[in-house]
Amino acid sequence: MSSTQGYPAEELRVPFTDSTEPVPAELTTEGFSLRPIVAEDTELDYAAVMETREHLRLWRQTAWPEDDFTVEANRKDVVDLEQRHAAHRAFTYTVLDPAGTRCLGCVYVFPTSATFLANCTVIPVGDDEWADVDAVIFFWARLSQVESGMDERLLAALRAWFKDGWKLDKTVYVTSEQFTQQVDLLHRSDLDLKFELLEPGKPRKRLAFG
Repeated sequence: MSSTQGYPAEELRVPFTDSTEPVPAELTTEGFSLRPIVAEDTELDYAAVMETREHLRLWRQTAWPEDDFTVEANRKDVVDLEQRHAAHRAFTYTVLDPAGTRCLGCVYVFPTSATFLANCTVIPVGDDEWADVDAVIFFWARLSQVESGMDERLLAALRAWFKDGWKLDKTVYVTSEQFTQQVDLLHRSDLDLKFELLEPGKPRKRLAFG
């Protein structure tokens, strides 16, 4: 939880970014597993990123990854994610096939205090308060896995994991307005649109479902 506002003192919860509070190390399902991303995952991650680059550009609202994006450039990104995870600033999990030999996607967990989120203008759609949000989750599934429903299975697994494993009551799943494939996925679930996020420099809104 990124804010203590609204909770009596005796009910205050420790933020998941507190370095003294361990976060779940892995999630294993029948079809895939999640674990913290590390530098050694660079090439597996790169293959998934480049295959999914058209979706990722919509998802991020940037030109990343460019067509000439390299493995070494990706290594720098992955090392940064690994260090950020170790420092409890934010958490990144790679999604792997059961054999651990193929990357199927990625999951990112942020507090609402993350710089890019703190810079957003948050527009509530209903009566929910942004200050009450425990965690902000972004995810993507490898393009070749989407047709078989990997993204839907991943979303279902994440919802159960953050509720039962992380013990978080109020999480939101965020995507870009222009990434219509994922917007449609979230609309098909029983999640509701809770917030619209306007980030400086981004052409379209981000949508937060919870």
